[in-house]
Amino acid sequence: MFYEPKNGHPLPHNPFNAIVTPRPIGWISTRDAQGRNNLAPYSFFNAVAYVPPQVMFASTGVKDDQDNTKDSVANIRDTGVFCVNIVESAARDAMNTTSAAFDKTQDEFAKAGLTPVDCETINCARISGVPASLECRMTQIVQIEGASNYVVFGEVTGVHMRDDTIVDGRFDVTTFQPLSRLGYRDYAVVDNIFELNRPDD
Repeated sequence: MFYEPKNGHPLPHNPFNAIVTPRPIGWISTRDAQGRNNLAPYSFFNAVAYVPPQVMFASTGVKDDQDNTKDSVANIRDTGVFCVNIVESAARDAMNTTSAAFDKTQDEFAKAGLTPVDCETINCARISGVPASLECRMTQIVQIEGASNYVVFGEVTGVHMRDDTIVDGRFDVTTFQPLSRLGYRDYAVVDNIFELNRPDD
């Protein structure tokens, strides 16, 4: 089948998210100008550069108590920093809890039973005990097509890795099974990996 998104699609559910999968989940922690912590998962997330290391995430929704965006973007606009926490399969329920549209005064760390720990290079909290956290300085926020679509880019200024994730000098994702987003309400875990050598190796 073929369809043009501007004209809609004939299926009962939008297939776009299911086509572009799997997607890593950036569990984004921020702190507002009043010092309140916020935590929310974003599946439009990825690494985008090696040197310096940089990441991005996109926010595509809006909350009534923010100016045409969500808490994460609003907080980053004010403070210029954020932290990306890596989601493991064992934390799926806590991650899902933080996806709720809580009032901006509510602490998602507390709602999900998670412990905030201060970052080292930025004024922000990270999640204690996650496989890895990336402390980031915002480099730009780009508004893209759509009323409330924003892409946030950040340079990684600090990296935390849980000790048990380092095996033979490598960060080993099989030690914690990363959670990824598929389409609709579907998720997947990484539990099997393989190597491919490039032709010019």
